[in-house]
Amino acid sequence: MASVQAQPRLSHSPPSQAPLIPSPPLASTSQPTSAPALAQQVQELQKAPVAQTLWNDAKRRQELIVYFAAGGCAGAASRTVVSPLERLKILQQVQPRQAGRAVAYSGVWAGLVKMWREEGFRGFMRGNGVNCVRIVPYSAVQFTSYEQLKKWFSSNGQKKLDTPTRLCAGALAGICSVVTTYPLDLVRSRLSIASASLSTSFNPDGSAKKIPGIWGMTAKVYAEEGGVRGLYKGIVPTAVGVAPYVGINFAAYELLRGIITPPDKQTTLRKLLCGALAGTISQTCTYPLDVLRRKMQVNGMKDPVLGVRYSSATGAVITILKTEGIQGMYRGLWPNLRAVYILCDEVKVAPSIATSFFVYESVKEFLGQKSTFN
Repeated sequence: MASVQAQPRLSHSPPSQAPLIPSPPLASTSQPTSAPALAQQVQELQKAPVAQTLWNDAKRRQELIVYFAAGGCAGAASRTVVSPLERLKILQQVQPRQAGRAVAYSGVWAGLVKMWREEGFRGFMRGNGVNCVRIVPYSAVQFTSYEQLKKWFSSNGQKKLDTPTRLCAGALAGICSVVTTYPLDLVRSRLSIASASLSTSFNPDGSAKKIPGIWGMTAKVYAEEGGVRGLYKGIVPTAVGVAPYVGINFAAYELLRGIITPPDKQTTLRKLLCGALAGTISQTCTYPLDVLRRKMQVNGMKDPVLGVRYSSATGAVITILKTEGIQGMYRGLWPNLRAVYILCDEVKVAPSIATSFFVYESVKEFLGQKSTFN
C-alpha cells in the first residue's frame, strides 16, 4: 500500500515544481518523458539562421573558408588562361554587322592577330584585371554555394543526389554568384570593347578616346545610366542564362566524373577531360542567352556604331533573329568553345572549365579537404 501511495505523490510533484524552473529552455529537453517537446525543439533548431549556425560551427567554418579560397583560385586561373579568347568572344558578339562592310574581327586567328598588332600583349589581357576581380568572388561564391546546397539537399551526405537535384543546386549557386558580382561583369564588358577598333574608340575628329579604368568606367555607368540600376542592366537575361549553364556544368561534370574517372583511374588528364566536356555541353546549350546578355550590357553605351538600341531583352531577341537569323544567337561561339577546349601542339593548355574544376579540387586537397565530386 505504501508503494501505491508513493506513485500519486510522484505524479503530483512535477506540476508543483514546474513554476520554479520555467525559464531555462534546455531543462525540458533533458526530461526523458518529453519526447514530443524534444522533437519540436529540434525542428526549431533546424530553422535557426543558416549563416549563423554554419559560422558558429568550427568545422563548418573551416570548410567554408576552404571552399571560398579554392573557388577563388580556380576562377582566377581559368580566366587568365583564356583571357585573349574571352575578349575576342565579346568583341565578336557586339561588333556591328552591316551589309557591304567587313567586320573588324572576322575569325579566331585573324582576330587574335589583329588584336596583337594593334594592342600587343596588353590587348590580350585587356579587361582581365577586372575580370579576375569579378571572377574570384564569383567563382568562390558559386563553388561554396554549390557545396552547401549539396549538403542540404543530401541531408549532410546521408543520401545520394540524383542529376535533377544537382541541376537545381548548380542553378541556385549560379544565381547567387551572379547577383553578388554582376556590376563587375558589366564593367568588364565595357572595358573589353572600349579600346577595340570598332569606331567606338575614336572621337568625331578622329582622335582616340581616353580609355577609363575600372573605377572610371564604373563611375561613368553610374552617372550616365541611372545609378545602381545602370550597373545591373541586363541582369535578368544573365540570371536566366547563368542558372541553367551552371546547373548543367556541375551536373555534367559530376556525371562524367563517375563515368570517366572511376576510383582506380583518377588521373589529371581524365579530370581535365571531364571539365572540358562539361563546359562544352553547358556552353552550347545556353550560348544564345550569353549573346543576349552582352547585347543588353552594351545597350546603354551612347555610340551609334554598336548598331540597334534595344528596348528590352525580348525586343533584342526578335531584332537579332530578324536581322541576323538563328546564327546571330550563336555569334562568337567558336572562340568561346576554344576558350573551353584548347590544345596547342604538344603543350596541353587546360581549358577554362577544366582548369576551374581541376584547380578547385587541387586547392581543396592541398588545404586538407577531400573532393566531394563523384
